[in-house]
Amino acid sequence: MSTTKSTKSTLPRRRFLQQAGALTLAFYLPNARGKFAVTDAQAGTAATLEPNAFVRIGSDNKVIVIVKHLEMGQGAHTGLATLLAEELDADWEQVVIEAAPADAKRYNNTLMGPFQLTGGSTSMANSFEQMRRAGATARAMLVSAAAAQWSVGAGSITVTKGRVIHAATKRSASFGELAARASELPIPTDVSLKNPKNFVLIGKHAPRKDARAKSNGTAIYTQDIHLPGMLTALVAHPPRFGSTVKNFDADAALKIPGVVDVVSIGSGVAVLANDFWSAKKGRDALIVKWGEANAFKLDSSEIMAQYNMLAREPGAVARSDGDTDAAFSKAKKVIEASFEFPYLAHAAMEPMNCVVRFARGECEVWNGEQFQTGDQAALAHLLGIAPEKVKLNMLYAGGSFGRRANPAADYVLEAARIVQKINGRAPVKLVWTREDDMRAGYYRPMFFHTLKAGLDAKGKVIAWKHRLVGQSIFAGTAMEAMMVQNGVDHTSVEGAQNLPYQIDNLLVDLHSPSIGVPVQWWRSVGSTHTAFSTETMIDELATAAKIDPVTFRLDMLSEHPRHAAVLKLAATKAGWGKQLAASNAAEKRGRGIALHESFSSVVAQVVEVTVKADKTFRVDRVVCAVDCGLAINPDIVKAQMEGGIGFAMSAAKYGAITLNDGIVDQSNFHDYRLINIAEMPKVDVHIVPSLKPPTGVGEPGVPPFAPALANAIAAATGVRLRKLPLKLA
Repeated sequence: MSTTKSTKSTLPRRRFLQQAGALTLAFYLPNARGKFAVTDAQAGTAATLEPNAFVRIGSDNKVIVIVKHLEMGQGAHTGLATLLAEELDADWEQVVIEAAPADAKRYNNTLMGPFQLTGGSTSMANSFEQMRRAGATARAMLVSAAAAQWSVGAGSITVTKGRVIHAATKRSASFGELAARASELPIPTDVSLKNPKNFVLIGKHAPRKDARAKSNGTAIYTQDIHLPGMLTALVAHPPRFGSTVKNFDADAALKIPGVVDVVSIGSGVAVLANDFWSAKKGRDALIVKWGEANAFKLDSSEIMAQYNMLAREPGAVARSDGDTDAAFSKAKKVIEASFEFPYLAHAAMEPMNCVVRFARGECEVWNGEQFQTGDQAALAHLLGIAPEKVKLNMLYAGGSFGRRANPAADYVLEAARIVQKINGRAPVKLVWTREDDMRAGYYRPMFFHTLKAGLDAKGKVIAWKHRLVGQSIFAGTAMEAMMVQNGVDHTSVEGAQNLPYQIDNLLVDLHSPSIGVPVQWWRSVGSTHTAFSTETMIDELATAAKIDPVTFRLDMLSEHPRHAAVLKLAATKAGWGKQLAASNAAEKRGRGIALHESFSSVVAQVVEVTVKADKTFRVDRVVCAVDCGLAINPDIVKAQMEGGIGFAMSAAKYGAITLNDGIVDQSNFHDYRLINIAEMPKVDVHIVPSLKPPTGVGEPGVPPFAPALANAIAAATGVRLRKLPLKLA
């Protein structure tokens, strides 16, 4: 048995890409038109006007918008470019997107600083004024350049669709024609922003900037990167969390054609080959013995039983209003319920992957980079170099739902450790298969909730006690001190701690047990479970009080008019109160509603469901109302609500990662199901008109769906479901 690496004597043949007779050793990136563009080191730049970190305009008349946030399907690149182009008065067709480098000093998330990070549905919210000012600054410089060139007052000049115009003298110039002169001017420190009534792009339809490339196959993802001499690596991960490599035999793996090397790293054993399939066959042939002294071996049922026991004792207090014990003693009716939530996988379309090159004391990475600051620091620490020596190339990502912004930088460090093990002699593309991602990844935490609520004689909620048990996603991370206070991880209780309903006596507390299953944020984070427990309990209380569920909620929202308006809009558009007709006597139909605030956006959803005789159900229609402040691009807002509903529906109907003796049962989409297109219901999205700054849309469409669905099932059948995924039989 071998416990050290084994290496074949021959390295893979170096590949060179050639186009139009030009031989180059660098990698190529096809642009939106399908042509090839070489690296910055090879290509000259026509840019001459660069007034700030977010825009560059060259004599070629292109407006290069530098975006600091990852585009993973949510439309961030289009939204960010819209903000800048609006104030610049650029023609949308001349706008080109470029991904920003890792540099938190210039590109930090202003709502999360000092981190460069895409998450928390903050891309538009934190960039709203920043990108607009960047565009307005460039515009002012172009206008000043034209005024000087034409000897006219700047106030007499207008800018429309990428042209600077002096109407009185009938002169005009493109941005490109003025860029060089404008670059010589001082950068203004104070610029005026447009009155919203003058918006041309914001709030209107602007075609997505990533749509064409993603449609014609020229969009660049990690799998599209091919560096000279690059090796592809797959890692054999332990079957149980906490297991380590005891020893391994690489002989059979090294006999597979194309396999070059086998090395042991902290997270498992990596097989390196000339291509993916050779690496996959090599890993299949690998023999590994795992040390399980610290292996996690509990079943899901055993974890939930422990949580149930913990929930019998008080936890760390997240919110305490009034005196709940005294209020319960006066209640005419008390309802108690417990709720169970499983672990969930992120299951993004593109599993984890990245390309790492380490040479001459510098590290370069190509991937769908979501957490630049964290990954840059982790790589620098591992490799013993300064963070500035780590260059991150942010590519498109095929989804993430939080997974790629891993506080432990897990798969990125895994790739770097492989490069370390081979002494940096070749760049490495690490590829996780779907099975790797499902069984060796990170998960939405399992949670157990108990809720107890009391009603007075008039059906008013006078007491509310909510206890949550589940792992903290920040415990043990560099952000723990900031995010966990007095024993409360606020992401665990978000949506419960800030419950909008007016209840005078309210207590929320939390237990955060240490469990050996890796967890992290998952699309809409704590609201994935708090919305379900709170909104189904509110519905049950409304039924107990014999009050319409919408009216019941509105009576408790007098201090939250924004929530009330969203609730009313969803109910009105859904035809709340009208009878739903079943197609036959064996079917039952119901309508349910839920309201939730997350990431500063308020969303209400009405779900219409048909329950069949065999106790299966079909979601027929979802009506969604959202207040997300100013909708920068209404089409993208609607798309995110629709996508969030589909994502939530998969979790509500099927989603569960289960463990048996510490081993994850699921491996791919055959046993971790997602909804198919035939299951997707009709979705109507209604956006509340607003001129307030934008809030999040990437995640807030997720939380209300499952409780609205459960409430619809209860309306149809009288059965209250308190465990996800939802099962009637």
